[in-house]
Amino acid sequence: MEIIFLGTGTSLGVPIIGCKCKVCMSKNSRDKRLRSSVFVKTDNNVNIVIDTGTDFRTQILRENITRVDAVFITHPHRDHLAGLDDIRPFNYMYKKNMPVYGNENTCKHIKNEFFYSFAVPRYPGVPEIDLHQVGDEPFYVKGEKIVPINVLHYKMEVLGFRIGNFSYITDASYISDEELEKIKDSDVLVINALRKRDPHISHFILPQALEIIKKTSPKMAYLTHVSHAIGLYNDTEKNLPKNVHLAYDGLKISL
Repeated sequence: MEIIFLGTGTSLGVPIIGCKCKVCMSKNSRDKRLRSSVFVKTDNNVNIVIDTGTDFRTQILRENITRVDAVFITHPHRDHLAGLDDIRPFNYMYKKNMPVYGNENTCKHIKNEFFYSFAVPRYPGVPEIDLHQVGDEPFYVKGEKIVPINVLHYKMEVLGFRIGNFSYITDASYISDEELEKIKDSDVLVINALRKRDPHISHFILPQALEIIKKTSPKMAYLTHVSHAIGLYNDTEKNLPKNVHLAYDGLKISL
């Protein structure tokens, strides 16, 4: 399995015009973050993108990704969904609809926000989507088993996903013990950590993310969906446990 971090930031974790903070002024490319998204190529050659935020087109072009077999949307906030319109080139190249997966709330928002994709008759050239509602049970994409992980983003239900021994959680502030069982013993766990201190109403901060990592015992863990308040990459990375790393845009890992 191959994993590419397309983006690792939040709306306050991307470069801000005119900002003079140490992150925005950093010359280290690992401090330059686009909205959080990840690309997964499974051992069965299934290409999956998790989340299509505002920067989706830029991210896909940067990594020269020419095939996507399915899109998973964790939740319908704009920084995770707004780029869905840019699946159109894949419709054009492969002459087929794009399978898109999300929970009930996400599917409702997709139908509302991208209403033109579901209109009858459909205007030529709109994104062509096959929308699939995900529940609590595992589902399959081209024979690949996907385990949904239900977490809370304050009071919003958000989906994480386990694909083989890779687990991906973003925008979480609470995970039940039952859902933690689905994550346990992953080879790689990706989890959100907004900042180092000051509890947040809808996101884990670093100590909370480290506690989840401790409970679930992955071989390796990577922190994503980080804001400027996480600090500089080099400063944060050197103070993390040995099996925990701060993810960065363009990071590639293999399982």
